[in-house]
Amino acid sequence: MPAKNSRKQYLENGYYHIYNRGVEKRKIFLDQQDYGVFLSYLKEYLLPKDEKKLNDRLADSQISPKEKDKTLKALRMNNFAEEITLLAYCLMPNHFHFFVKQKSAGAIDGFMNSLATRYTMYFNRKYKRVGHLYQGVYKAVLITSEPQFLHLSRYIHRQALRLQVRLQGQALQDLREKQPCSYPEYLGQRKTEWVHPEEILSYFDQTNPNLSYENFVKQDDDDSLLQKLILEED
Repeated sequence: MPAKNSRKQYLENGYYHIYNRGVEKRKIFLDQQDYGVFLSYLKEYLLPKDEKKLNDRLADSQISPKEKDKTLKALRMNNFAEEITLLAYCLMPNHFHFFVKQKSAGAIDGFMNSLATRYTMYFNRKYKRVGHLYQGVYKAVLITSEPQFLHLSRYIHRQALRLQVRLQGQALQDLREKQPCSYPEYLGQRKTEWVHPEEILSYFDQTNPNLSYENFVKQDDDDSLLQKLILEED
């Protein structure tokens, strides 16, 4: 029987919850460098590639062989800035969550396959291991309603906040960004060009705390809307 959400329905301009975790639920991020490398790959894939600047650099007669090789790699690198919009994310020790919109029907598959292959190569090289890093192929679930659209971002951010509650014993409302996630972008504490909270934030009041996105995240759980969208068990 196929794993939950392994069968994917790809639609143009569709919104999706994407997630995967380590094989045998093992950790896929062991230190801050791992988180940083993964985020740097997201940045490279989701920011527009300035091909003119890269080609101009190649044409520079003063360019060093090392810089030339780096520039050629950047030119060859896959880029999904025109195809994938990242609305929200969180990285957990043994899994990750993305909330994305894709422009064309095959964009997510290309993006996720490229990201998974590249990070696995980095991870295996660093930790001198071989084989698969993830528990099968990534899962991608189509968002089909407005309540799902709103509550998914909340679920994703609460994943990161809950981990800090378990590790530090702090109250949920006292936490901000500890585990890598897009929550600071939603609170206006950080601006990241490749993270786009605007569409979700348009549903909330920027001046009334009771109607704010932050208050929405702090509310008691209601995951009944998300049962078909979320990881079976973290």
